[in-house]
Amino acid sequence: MNLFSPIVSQLEHGIHTAALKQKTHASNIANVDTPNYKAQKVSFKTNLDQHLQSNQLTAIRTNSHHLSFSNELANGLKVEINQSTQRQPNGNNVDIDVEMAEIAKNQLWYNALTERINGKFSSLRSVINDGK
Repeated sequence: MNLFSPIVSQLEHGIHTAALKQKTHASNIANVDTPNYKAQKVSFKTNLDQHLQSNQLTAIRTNSHHLSFSNELANGLKVEINQSTQRQPNGNNVDIDVEMAEIAKNQLWYNALTERINGKFSSLRSVINDGK
């Protein structure tokens, strides 16, 4: 018997992703004046596209009503380094305004995830305490 629903593990994965994004953006901001530092970002889509192109994924349908897929999704977050731009004469490409906006957006996402998982745990606590 699984005590927690699959939603809790999905929320947990989302929180881990948000934490990795926060760490990556904080690292970019900390290195804004470091010569030749290249900005990093957490990417899921690029990793997914690579797996889809290489046909390394297979689909598993748990219900006949689900859509059929030729590939299933592997857990894949990837930290990519942006080598394509140079914002400063010292070779650094960190844009502080972009990083601050991304941190704010990520913080909102993290807060929403934590509120949702707290709601799940509150519901579980209520069931354990017989609705009291």
